[in-house]
Amino acid sequence: MHFSIPETEVRSGENGSTYVAYNIHVNGVLHCRLRYSQLLGLHEQIKKEYGTNVVPSFPPKKIFTLTPAEVEQRREHLEKYMQAVRQDPLLGSSELFNCFLRKAQQETQQIPTEEVSLEVGLSNGQKVTVSILTSDQTEDVLEAVASKLDLPDDLVGYFSLFLVRESVDGGLTFVRKLQEFELPYVSITSLRSIEFHILLRKSYWDMAYDVDVMENRVGLNLLYTQTVSDIERGWILVNKDHHRQLKSLQEKGSKKEFIRLGQTLKYYGYTKFDPCVTDFPEQGCHVMVSAGNNELNFHVKLPSEQMKEGSFKVTRMRCWRVTSSVPVANGTATPCGSSKCDVKLELAFEYLMSKDRLQWVTITSPQAIMMSICLQSMVDELMVKKSGGSLKKMLRKRHNGSIHRSDSQQAVKSPPLLDSPDPNREPVVKLSTKLNSVSLRSISASNSANDVSGSDFHGNYAFEGIGDDDL
Repeated sequence: MHFSIPETEVRSGENGSTYVAYNIHVNGVLHCRLRYSQLLGLHEQIKKEYGTNVVPSFPPKKIFTLTPAEVEQRREHLEKYMQAVRQDPLLGSSELFNCFLRKAQQETQQIPTEEVSLEVGLSNGQKVTVSILTSDQTEDVLEAVASKLDLPDDLVGYFSLFLVRESVDGGLTFVRKLQEFELPYVSITSLRSIEFHILLRKSYWDMAYDVDVMENRVGLNLLYTQTVSDIERGWILVNKDHHRQLKSLQEKGSKKEFIRLGQTLKYYGYTKFDPCVTDFPEQGCHVMVSAGNNELNFHVKLPSEQMKEGSFKVTRMRCWRVTSSVPVANGTATPCGSSKCDVKLELAFEYLMSKDRLQWVTITSPQAIMMSICLQSMVDELMVKKSGGSLKKMLRKRHNGSIHRSDSQQAVKSPPLLDSPDPNREPVVKLSTKLNSVSLRSISASNSANDVSGSDFHGNYAFEGIGDDDL
């Protein structure tokens, strides 16, 4: 998650006085507006709970009214403070910090706590309507959806809720994976657009874990509908022969065999992003980026109109960072009074191209944060696998340790393998039967022989001893 404070606002208080509000953005979207005193209160709580040794520095109080230059200096300091807290493995996953952000989000959007209905989409286009509170956090909503679908508790952690945007032509854009510090109902309502939806999808990368999910009828149906959807959208490449086999398996109702065939196809389990721009191999190249199989896959159109495809392995990335900027006019950042701000986002990663040669690669995309989340979750899975642990146990532990309305236990967070982004840079009605029917409407029958190929982008050496053979 990328935290920023791109601008400030002068607002009126209840007694007619004015104050400076610091607009905190997450992934380029306004999350909450906070006064300095509120952030100072958070800082004091963190110090009391965790001690002064682990708490980042905080901008000091001022006796007199701040000049515009001092306000800007404080904004920059507060931005670095919030980024540092979020990136700290202990502080960033603490209930103290996340609860503060959830309450601030709700107060900023002025949405009272009350019972409401929320629609969550499934991959086959159907929707699950759950009864929740506006103040319910992401895990609460995920549990409500799982209960409505009759998904067993030990499989809930294999799925996540994603904020997506659906275009008029049916195109799907992943905005972000909903996090523990936000309230899904408030997040979706604050966008004030029917284009945005919440979607349930699997949240792991290694297809070996499909076996666990397919052991359960509901899990099998969810995985099956997602595979069908990804094929129909062209996210998974299918040639004519595979198309015939898939249709045959579907007509027979052989869902497991359908998924197993899908696992052999190119880009199975990948997340596909919208067209964007990269500086590799040349500045200004248009690129289609997909994340999966512990890599970022690039399908690049060079300025010469030549097409190339290659991949960057996560095990060869030394670090990555996400940066954001807002439009500037006459030296002043453009105000972002609405919930959506025109923020330029970039993901940059340092990659081992060959022995002793590291190179930064930059992607400019509104989905840069989502790409970063994908990279980190791949790393988390690799860490578990490298240590000989079980993803199923990790997911169950994470799920059971999550914060609920009546639970104050701290959520579990996996340790990072690589550097994280630099701060500077009603009654329940079972819907399981709804998932049983889904048709493969129009799979594009592209011939694999026509797939674009080219130079492979990644190097031949593993960085810091972390190679594919080690994982």
